[in-house]
Amino acid sequence: MSRRSVSDVLDAARAVGVGWDDVAGKTDGEVYALLFPGRGERESVYEQPDWARVHRELARVGVTLRILHGEYADGCRRTGKPHMGYDRFCELYAAYVQKLGVTSRVEHKAGRTVEVDWAGKTLRIVDPVTGDSSTAYLFVAVLPFSRYAFVEPTLDMAQNSWLRAHVAMYEWLGGSTPRLVCDNLKTGVIAHPREGEVVLNDAYRGLAEHYSAAVLPGRVRKPKDKPSAENTVWHATMALAGAMRDHQFGSLDGLRTAIRAWLVEYNSRPFQKRDGSRLSVFEGEEKPLLIALPPVAYEVMDWVYGRRVQANGHVAYARNWYSVPYAYVGSTVDLGIGANTLEIWHKNTRLCTHRLLPASASNKYSTNGADLPGKTMWRPWDRKRCERWANRCVCSIESGPCERVESLQMSGRF
Repeated sequence: MSRRSVSDVLDAARAVGVGWDDVAGKTDGEVYALLFPGRGERESVYEQPDWARVHRELARVGVTLRILHGEYADGCRRTGKPHMGYDRFCELYAAYVQKLGVTSRVEHKAGRTVEVDWAGKTLRIVDPVTGDSSTAYLFVAVLPFSRYAFVEPTLDMAQNSWLRAHVAMYEWLGGSTPRLVCDNLKTGVIAHPREGEVVLNDAYRGLAEHYSAAVLPGRVRKPKDKPSAENTVWHATMALAGAMRDHQFGSLDGLRTAIRAWLVEYNSRPFQKRDGSRLSVFEGEEKPLLIALPPVAYEVMDWVYGRRVQANGHVAYARNWYSVPYAYVGSTVDLGIGANTLEIWHKNTRLCTHRLLPASASNKYSTNGADLPGKTMWRPWDRKRCERWANRCVCSIESGPCERVESLQMSGRF
């Protein structure tokens, strides 16, 4: 620092009667304003935009800073006032966002994106009868615009748990978004090359199509591609661990109920640097823009591959039989088993759907009439049908043996 600058500071301090003890706890900016009031302050000659309106309008789909700057410039021309350029307009909007501590609307639009991830921390479930413990993993989702969060506990991080957590997330939100941003997990993404198309597994692609969403995985080792989820994962993990540190859960349903109650309180907490809460912004601005959910929720299925269709036109599963169109006898089919249904597929074509027989059933048949050849309904040989056939055979013997009975007699089976 030059000697003249030091002298100017000391002269200004003597002029206002300020000593070291008066400024020891103040910042440089506060001391400068105290010693040199009014210096360096410049009032802009340009008409100042309504930044609150700019921030609000940017939340609407299709609205950009370029459009809003054009509207601002047109308004200034009509009133004869000078207007700032586009670069200055963007710079001041960024300063406004930073000052209020809100999320910039340049990247995040309402109802456009949901970000999902697994939390690093886990919780414990202890069986109250046996004392056995298991690990509960946390699936976390967040809407970047409103910061509205969702958490779902699962017993593993397998593909079906990943898919069921998504179904629960959409039911919680009451709608879906056009974009679904996730990590490059093997439960959802097979390959994400640096150049070229992202390859999703069939189940995750099917779920996204069911909810009218496009899966956009973040780039490998680029957590800033989904900063909202990364931040919410940390908040959710720490808040849950703290709120439930003294609680012991005996089942996954009990843990899920506790997390749902915590979510209501978490999303209702007021923002620290702006008005409202996650819940108020979500319900007031974002929820009306979500895509309506399909009438039936996506059903997560387990798959059994390479089952052969038997000569009776049925395929076996879990000690029971399910019919297949007669033309596919001898072919190899795949079975998709849901909570209540069983689907039969052949080379990416669904052949038919059955109501899943109870787990206690054994050697039962589920037969669709349309799967059988001609108009004759194929019926399984159950006990009653065998008894009726045997009675007819006895009657035939009394009136004279038929060819079928004679063949049985000759073989020694009757």
